[in-house]
Amino acid sequence: MASAIHDVTPAEAAAHPAPESVVVRFAGDSGDGMQLTGGQFTLSTALAGNDLATFPDFPAEIRAPLGTLFGVSAFQINFGSTDIETAGDELDVLVAMNPAALKTNVDALRPGGLIIADQGEFTDRNLAKAKYDANPLTDDSLSKWQLLAFDISQLTLDAVKPFGMGNKDALRCKNMWTLGLSLWMFDRDRAPIVDWLKTKFAKAPVLAEANIAALNAGHAYGETAEISGPLRQHQIGVAPAEAGLWRTVTGADSISLGLVAGAQLAGLPMFFGGYPITPASAILHSLSRLKEFGVTTFQAEDEIAAIASAIGASYAGQLGVTSSSGPGIALKGEAMGLAIMTELPLVIVNSQRGGPSTGLPTKTEQSDLYQAVYGRNGDAPMPVIAARSAADCFDVAIEAVRIATQYMTPVMILTDGYIANAAEPWKVPDWSSYEPFPMTFAEAGEGSFHPYSRDEKLARPWAKPGTPGLLHRIGGIEKKQGTGNIDYSPANHQEMTDTRRAKIDGVVVPDQAVELGETSGKLVVVGWGSTFGPIHQAVRRARRRGRDVAHLHIRHIWPMPRNLGALLKSYDQILVPEMNTGQLKTVLRDQFLVDAKPLNKVSGQPFRIAEIEAAIDAALGGHAGGEVRADPTGLPNPVAGYDDGSLADHLSPQSA
Repeated sequence: MASAIHDVTPAEAAAHPAPESVVVRFAGDSGDGMQLTGGQFTLSTALAGNDLATFPDFPAEIRAPLGTLFGVSAFQINFGSTDIETAGDELDVLVAMNPAALKTNVDALRPGGLIIADQGEFTDRNLAKAKYDANPLTDDSLSKWQLLAFDISQLTLDAVKPFGMGNKDALRCKNMWTLGLSLWMFDRDRAPIVDWLKTKFAKAPVLAEANIAALNAGHAYGETAEISGPLRQHQIGVAPAEAGLWRTVTGADSISLGLVAGAQLAGLPMFFGGYPITPASAILHSLSRLKEFGVTTFQAEDEIAAIASAIGASYAGQLGVTSSSGPGIALKGEAMGLAIMTELPLVIVNSQRGGPSTGLPTKTEQSDLYQAVYGRNGDAPMPVIAARSAADCFDVAIEAVRIATQYMTPVMILTDGYIANAAEPWKVPDWSSYEPFPMTFAEAGEGSFHPYSRDEKLARPWAKPGTPGLLHRIGGIEKKQGTGNIDYSPANHQEMTDTRRAKIDGVVVPDQAVELGETSGKLVVVGWGSTFGPIHQAVRRARRRGRDVAHLHIRHIWPMPRNLGALLKSYDQILVPEMNTGQLKTVLRDQFLVDAKPLNKVSGQPFRIAEIEAAIDAALGGHAGGEVRADPTGLPNPVAGYDDGSLADHLSPQSA
């Protein structure tokens, strides 16, 4: 790709080696198209061969007032030439489309990092909305960062003027202008974006051409503007990757594909009953596009109807699936008890968000673990599995379907807002490597049918309604062991309660593995769900500095791996980082009588690597016991290196 950058001499290359990774955040009003801009930059980055992780962050309001602090939408991407497992700690580049975007995001920018600001939006009115007393672009308040401020709005208007658009419509193209400049900065190909715009606006070719013109204008500005200092191209090497077919997936995409794959391995059609709720709605959207794989999707009028329809589908011989987030899972609680009492296979996906009540609908949290394990009336156990990343959702979904069908039980999958919306590269697996687990339905035999007779797994037979000779009762009232007749007797309820519990306790799950480090030592950091990336990187950094620390990450929350208790007791200290007030910590203490210490964060934002690394140092440095809290604003990063390559040096004026 052509550029105005001069050839780098060997001396310059040695003085300023290419960074291993870069963290960029696009921020603006929720109507500025930041999610779209970030998504297309992600596409170009994946095609360039970089590893990546993303973090979309947007307001709960459908359209917050323009220019307000609570209306800022942002999209962060960490990409590089090495393994990327988090969306990054501190930012290297912040693209701020207005004063509110700058104010709410600039503190995440590392010292010496680059700010690209749309000077045209820094009007007195917008500055007042963002609660600025003076224009930060001119008052030296941004002196610890590098600043590039130019009138992106006017440059966009100039670029699309030939298409005869009004100012309002023309300014909608400025996200493409910004994307074009970003593509130039990191030497990305525009062709895939041009093709996407032509497809997206196939019925409105003028809009397609206007956006393409804005994209090209932003790119050309980077090529031709004679700005000294920070505006320069940066080369990020290709990340090593296994040979094979790769694609980017979000957690919602991955879990949808995994559910379909699980149904195929079980030999069952799938029925999904759902109700729109953030951030779970994307699963309904994804599955609705997969009808050719025997998937029926139903948007119900409420959460209770959604799960009830899925239970009905399971009763009829299909794989019933439903999804929601915390508030909706609460509404589904009674029906989950019905699925447990009737012992029907059902998969429930909980995409957790900040709570309680409506809480933080678009922010991430891990505060539904108690709800998943304990949150039903009566003794109503069910298996609970947690996904660690977007790509991991595929295998977790298959595992949930396997357990649900083999043990005739509902199963809950825990993801969260970060996993649901974040994207990462995923190597499409070899389908032949997955072992089928086909379901067999009960058939008429000699004598009467006993719907609550059990096999070696304590699973009852699955009878399709209407099968001759298999007439049986089903419902929420306690059933007699074996016959399934209504039975209120104390002895039978005791037996059935014990049996349902024994069935779940007997679910076979893999032994717990050590993700990083030794099987014994001074400290183990135990996580679950989306904390995997920051924990893994923090432990890796600490071990590089000689710290005796290991990382365990639990997939099977209930029942837990049988070797987990002995493994935990082989370490002197246990640290449990969670985006809640200490829920897994409590379960570990209860189940294994270990002195697990919490590291809690409930800010609606994921953990930073530095937060966990600081907690590791505190634990191993003789820090007094007790609860450790993460700083919601993040801690200064004490160690540079893996997954945290600094771009600040490369953006300095001396390096241009």
